[in-house]
Amino acid sequence: MKKRRSTMKKILIGIGVIIGILAVIIFGIVQITKDWQEPETIYHDINLQNIADGTYNGSYIAKPIEVEVAVSVKNNVITDIKILKHSNGRGKDAESITDIVIKEQSLLVEVISGATASSKSILKAIENALFK
Repeated sequence: MKKRRSTMKKILIGIGVIIGILAVIIFGIVQITKDWQEPETIYHDINLQNIADGTYNGSYIAKPIEVEVAVSVKNNVITDIKILKHSNGRGKDAESITDIVIKEQSLLVEVISGATASSKSILKAIENALFK
């Protein structure tokens, strides 16, 4: 009888520990999603005829993503986009979108699959650099 109570006590303690761990995980997920912001949509395409030669800095924050870029323009063409800062979760792949923007000379490009929020945030930072 004593052994049965001891075993039952261990089972109840184990269940309590599991419930506690699940509560911590759920609380963490709620906190992360509470602070998450959906990046804004791009509203402007680039009219490079109105942009003088130079390097323009822009940034954008859509928590937890933070992006800072430097966009170089010469002879009405985007020649380079440097990502100065990109705090992201799994959105590192989105950084290749800068090559697409340079190739297309447009912000109206497809986002990188699997890195949608980071792609939109990088595009918004580029837009902010060129339309301050």
